[in-house]
Formats: sequence, C-alpha cells, structure tokens
Amino acid sequence: MIYDPASSNPLAGNPLKTLRDMRRALADLFDPLLPYFSEGNARVRIDGAAAHFDRAAADLEGFARPLWGLAPLGAGGGDFRHWDRYAEGLANGVDPQHPEYWGTVNGRDQRMVELAALGFALALVPEKIWEPLDQRARDNLITYLKHARTFDYADNNWKFFRIFVDIALDRLGATFDRSLTETYLSELDGFYIADGWYRDGNVRRIDHYIPFAMHFYGLIYSKLVDDDRAERYRERAALFARDFRHWFAPDGATIPFGRSLTYRFACAGFWSALAFANVEALPWGEIKGLCLRHLRWWADKPIAHRDGTLPIGFAYPNLLMSENYNSAGSPYWAFKAFLPLALPETHPFWTAEEKPPENEPAIIPQKHPGMVLLRSRDDVVALSSGQENQQMRFGAEKYSKFAYSARYGFSVESDERIFTGGAFDSMLAFSDDGLHYRVRETNEEAKLAGDTLYAKWSPYPDVTVETWLMPASPWHIRLHRITTPRPLQTAEGGFAIARRDFEADTLSSATGSAYAIGEEDFSGILDLGSTITREGIAQKAPPNTNLIVAKTLVPQLRGTIPVGETILVSAVLAEKDPTAIDHAWNRPPAKPDIDALYALINSKGITVSAIKAPGRLP
Repeated sequence: MIYDPASSNPLAGNPLKTLRDMRRALADLFDPLLPYFSEGNARVRIDGAAAHFDRAAADLEGFARPLWGLAPLGAGGGDFRHWDRYAEGLANGVDPQHPEYWGTVNGRDQRMVELAALGFALALVPEKIWEPLDQRARDNLITYLKHARTFDYADNNWKFFRIFVDIALDRLGATFDRSLTETYLSELDGFYIADGWYRDGNVRRIDHYIPFAMHFYGLIYSKLVDDDRAERYRERAALFARDFRHWFAPDGATIPFGRSLTYRFACAGFWSALAFANVEALPWGEIKGLCLRHLRWWADKPIAHRDGTLPIGFAYPNLLMSENYNSAGSPYWAFKAFLPLALPETHPFWTAEEKPPENEPAIIPQKHPGMVLLRSRDDVVALSSGQENQQMRFGAEKYSKFAYSARYGFSVESDERIFTGGAFDSMLAFSDDGLHYRVRETNEEAKLAGDTLYAKWSPYPDVTVETWLMPASPWHIRLHRITTPRPLQTAEGGFAIARRDFEADTLSSATGSAYAIGEEDFSGILDLGSTITREGIAQKAPPNTNLIVAKTLVPQLRGTIPVGETILVSAVLAEKDPTAIDHAWNRPPAKPDIDALYALINSKGITVSAIKAPGRLP
C-alpha cells in the first residue's frame, strides 16, 4: 500500500451533514492533540516550528484555540471527556509559581489573542473550567485577565479580544474598569465602512478577517450581551451575508485571499456565528449549506499530519505560505467553524434542508473589497483591483494579484531571484536584470465602473502601469498600459492547475499563447493584440508554491517592453474541463478599446473602499 496523505485527514469519511457528524468531526480533530498536552495540561506544543513570539505564548495558543469549538460543544450538551485537563491547565497556566505558567503580559502580546478564547469559554461554559477551580486558582485567573487588559491592543480586530475578556470578567462577578470596554467598542465601530463591510484596522485591505473576525466576534457579542450595539452587529452581519455568500463556489470552496489562510475552515465561521446568534440573514437552509459544504470541501484534502494534527498550510502542509505569527497551534482557529454545536438539535440550522444559494448572478461587482466575482458551475473567481499588505511575507501575492480562484487558489513565490522560473499566476512581473523581479504591491488608484476594474500602480518608482480587468465569461480580459524609461522583461501568468507525474499533462507554448491541460483542468492565456510580441510558455512552477496543490503548471506570456509606452492585452481562461481546448479556447473575447475604457472609468468609476487612505471612516 502507498500512503495517501488525505487518509490522515480527521474529516475523511465524515458526511458532515448533521449535529452528530459535526460533534464527531470536532472530536476527531481534537483527539490528536492529546499526546501534546504538557504534564500540567497548560501547554500544547505540537512541533518545533516557531513564530515570532515566545514559546510559552505559542504553547498557550495550542491550549486555547480548540476552545472556540469545545466551548460550544459543552454549551450544547455534547460529550467531551477532557474538561478536567482544561480546568487544570487553566489553573496552572495563570499560576506564577507553576513551571507551566504562561508568562506575564507586559505589552502588546500574543497572549492577548489567546485570552479571547478563554474569555469566550469562561462566559459560555463556566461550569466546565471555572467552577472546578479552587479559590487560589480563581484569584490567579482574575488577576491575570485584569492585568492583561490594561495594555494597549493592536488597532484592529484585536480590540475584540479585550472585550471578550471583559465579558468573562463581568460574568464571573469581577470588578474592572468598564470604560476601557466602551472605548474599544467605539473604536471598532470606526472600522465600519458600509453595507456590512469593515476594514480590519486603518489598513488598505479587506480580507477574510472581516467574516471570521470582525463579524464573528460581533455576532458572539450579540448573543452574550443585550444592548443596542449587539443589535447593530446583527444588522451589519445580515447585510454582509448577501455579499459574502458569493465568495463560495458550488462545491463549498471559498476564495483564498489575504493572510491567515492556515486557519482553513474558519472561513465558515461567519455562517456558524450567524447560527449561534440566531440571525437568519439568509434562509436557514442556505446558511447551513454554505457552512457544511465548506467543511465537506476540506474532507478529502491532505490537511493533516499522519498523527491527525493540523500543520501550517492550506490544502496541504506548507510553511512557505505562512505568516511570521503562525505557530504550530495557529491552525486550530479552524475550530471557529463549530459554533453551531452550541445549538439544540431542534434549531432551524439543524432541521432545515441544505439549499444552494438561489438566483446567483454570474457576475457580481463588489465595490468595498474592489472585486468583480465571476461565478460558474465549478468555480468562483474574484477579479481584484488590488489591495495592500507590505508588512507581511508574500503580501503582494496574497493581496495584489489580478485574480483569485476558489478552485485554483493562488501561488506564493519561493525565490526572489528566479524571474525565469517564477509562477506569477494572475500577476504581471517585471525584471530589469533577468534575475530579480517586481510585481504589483500597492495601488495609487483603484476604481470600479460597472463590472470593470481599474488600477494605477508602479512596480518601480520610474515605471507606471494602468490595469483594466474585465469579465468575459468563461474568460477574463486584462489590459495594461505601461510607461517606462528603460527596457524591461515581463512575464504574465494565467491560473495554476495541478501537475501530474510522468509528464502526463499536455503543454503548449507558442507565439502569443500558452496553455496546459491536466487531468481535470484546462488553463490558458492568449494575447489579444499587444503592441509587442510575447512568447507563450507553459511554466512548471516551483513546488509547494500554490495553496491548493503542491505541483502546478502556469501558462505565461513573456516579452521585453521597450522604452516609452506599451500596451499589453490578454485573455485568460481556466476551466474544470480538459476539453475546453476544443470549444471555449477557440472562442476568445474581442480586444477592448482602451479609449472607451478610459471614458468608462472617468465617467462612472468609483474609488474602491479598500484602497482609500487609512484613517477613521464615517
């Protein structure tokens, strides 16, 4: 027998349709962690990989994050045999005299993040982890929480973490400075844009942190606290649901976009939180379908080690795509998907029949994230005006590509000195030496006019690019107007598809076109009449660069642009259909008129919310 890594996935074989299935899934995902609990149960250390914060904080992360699923399980009457471990670990972790003490918070600290899970659990199931504690342990815990909340939290979704600690302190009868709670709630409101959309702090990006953080925490707040703000959170979530549902493909996959994708099915946490808060933002059958189809999408992926623990990565183990703040325990924020375990079996989330979203349009412009979504039978693609994250590793790949696909994901690069071998899927790369390269990292402008996106950006200080993106289902069109004072080599890629062993795929490279035909997919890029000649290449991308499959093929167009102005225009096609070569590929869209595109943007273009200058928004 040859080992199949997908067989180690704890979700494998689980139909993931009922409350019982979800309880089983949580147990199967949690149980592999048991050997990694420390003797005093306060620390969970899975492997030797490190994050930028200290090891004690990483061990707390491994201990605390499963509580996002375990606390709802306990609240819903589900069986969990290890509450004694959590009570003991909690007591030891906050005891300065114990060798497993988590360490004292003395500034902005990862511990602040993980204490939110403890606050949530203490508020939801105090009988499991608070009532078993003796008076000394209770005093230590209250002291620890009150001390941590006196420090300044990051100016983003972290502000909810102190609020969750405060909710717990309130439930436990502790005295504390409640003005700090109100201050953070008001500051979080400052991140709200409109139509259910937030930004995650004063940044030029809008990603999955909006559903699995801003709305997730707001919906939990609305369940635990009865005030006017709680109702506002519910109303905003209902608005957001109308847009966010379009990010999910018919098979349950969501568009991988932005940072922290190692949290995997936390992307379903928004739908889970709607159920937890009893907010029928869509018909219950649709909410249930969006949540459970997403979980089922993960069930056949090699997302676990042989022992069943979840490694850093997305659809397979992959440290390359990680952020500096990812420790071995980080992936367990995936347990946010299990909030419905708090609900009784009679709740409409469980009794409703799953339904696919109805009346789905094929093209959906979204002005706040700066995207135009293209929906099809097997995929949903987000054409993206481009966002910004210049602080984190691979920020350009995670935020600034031209397109992101639920089926094909996206790739990060593995070597900054490999222009000739780069993946560059859904990117336009430039090189002035044939070795190093530049891609879009941020925009000077980003606008949406109908279903056409426009962006102005500079890969080098002396080079200007204007990019238009247009849907032409099943294709999309890209047009770039480039102005440069020196010649530059360019490479532009289509979508990455799975590459088979034994050179079993069909590759085509020709002047003006390239395509790859894999076992299930076709991917191609076609020049529509650029002002230079570009040669096609079916690139065998470096391994482990794509988020969904470890080996990929990327069709590219490459050419050298001269001094002055160059127009590059291409059409890109990818389908779950190897026979696309015989039909869709032979019917490309027409070349757009650049003057008409300028006129459209000038007359109807609206600035994308995500790219507006940081600062408090009204």
